[in-house]
Amino acid sequence: MPTGYAEEAVYPLLNRIDIPDLVQESDMLEIVEGVHQMSTQKVRIGIVGCGGIANGKHMPSLIRLPEVEMVAFCDIIEERATKAANQYGVDGALVFTDYRDLVALADLDIVHVLTPNHVHAPISIAALKAGKHVMCEKPMATSSREAQAMLDAARKSGKKLTIGYQGRQRAEAQYLKELCDADELGEVYFAKALALRRRGVPTWGVFLDKEKQGGGPLIDIGTHSLDLTLWLMNNYDWDYVVGSTYNKIGKQKNVVNPWGTWKPEEYTVEDSAFAFIKFKNGATVILESSWALNIMPSDTPCVLCGTKAGADFVDGLRILGEKGSRLYTLRPEPKIRGVDPKGGETDERGYLEAKQWIESVINDTQPTVLPEQALVVTEILEAIYDSAKSGKPIYNNR
Repeated sequence: MPTGYAEEAVYPLLNRIDIPDLVQESDMLEIVEGVHQMSTQKVRIGIVGCGGIANGKHMPSLIRLPEVEMVAFCDIIEERATKAANQYGVDGALVFTDYRDLVALADLDIVHVLTPNHVHAPISIAALKAGKHVMCEKPMATSSREAQAMLDAARKSGKKLTIGYQGRQRAEAQYLKELCDADELGEVYFAKALALRRRGVPTWGVFLDKEKQGGGPLIDIGTHSLDLTLWLMNNYDWDYVVGSTYNKIGKQKNVVNPWGTWKPEEYTVEDSAFAFIKFKNGATVILESSWALNIMPSDTPCVLCGTKAGADFVDGLRILGEKGSRLYTLRPEPKIRGVDPKGGETDERGYLEAKQWIESVINDTQPTVLPEQALVVTEILEAIYDSAKSGKPIYNNR
């Protein structure tokens, strides 16, 4: 099995890489000539990163699709890649410890990038340059510069790029999107993007490491709620952001937490983040996110308020409106089913995300999540962190 690269060569730190050069130069890897044309029967997928999100969502979903073959696996821990290959791969599936070996395979159609956040950009760009379609886990990147470089690489290569915002696949979200697009809510001028845990700090992996993760709950779970809110509103033209981040409970010792306590000195990300986001058409979004906050946790990822009706996800989808001189509350079925925050899906979102993504590649259609949309989410997240650091509003100069 092909191995043999030093661990630090597998997921190089972004501060050691000039991202624009990854788009413009070809010295990072040798692009194999005559890139394999996709079979009408099977698409061949390579997995980069065989940790929690790969095992909790992507690989169990992909193996359910008859048109998919997982043929190559890469992880900095070889045993994890080998285990994934044995469990999910085809006979003879290849194992790598360097992503550059995997993306250089000629007989490969798609690469799934399921690594820590700080290496989403270089791996995705390398795969796109090698002529592969890319599914990258959320967030798109840890900075707008990196995300823009990913989008540029996708456009230059002509290959598809999507980001893992599976919240759009929930049945209620799909139904609400239809209502929004049909103007049933009217002009949505105020919304909340909510991802609030009272205690729910992920203490495994690199979640508490700002250098590798880019941030805490804002970039981890707040990003899902923000993506869903912007998608439902169909509004990506933001004007300015005012943000605040806190690390109050994260600095405390022996905190009650379902996934165990942590060392406060190693907790380098925020434990909560909040923002006021103003859009160029006058709309406002309030974002609230936390892993640890003395508050009742939110069970709705977003709240929409329009001129005709409003909506939220409290105890299932609720449509709030006025008709016949009466206020009404409509509760379409089905109810939302739960999600294990550690990665396991108890509903079909992961599968539906994988299904629509593979179908978009096979049929040459647009995936549900467009990279242009995910780029805006990353821009806003970055602006929130910058505003919190500077104490000043951050304006969109586009």
